[in-house]
Amino acid sequence: MNTIFFSTAYAADTAGGAFSVATLMQYGPLILIFVVFYFLLIRPQQVRQRQLREKQNSLRRGDKIVTAGGIVGVVQATREDSPEVEVEIASNVRVKIVRTTITTVIPRDKPANDA
Repeated sequence: MNTIFFSTAYAADTAGGAFSVATLMQYGPLILIFVVFYFLLIRPQQVRQRQLREKQNSLRRGDKIVTAGGIVGVVQATREDSPEVEVEIASNVRVKIVRTTITTVIPRDKPANDA
């Protein structure tokens, strides 16, 4: 009666090796997917984050920036030891923002796109 509901289980790998060819073939596609994700998604994102961090740390007076909230302004004062930057967002309107909220530093030599 028990054989109707339960079947006998057999081991798939009788060689007993933990790193056999069958195991490699089973996990090979998973490893390949991880490698592709690393080189196409993870590594480029880490490079972009490192570049942004370097730009945030090398801000100077006159740099045009965009914050995470979409506010565009010009850096007026900054100190290396301070996490805050003073930014002018309109004429005679200055605010202090946290350096890490800066998402884009617009190069000074880049012409405005008025077209």
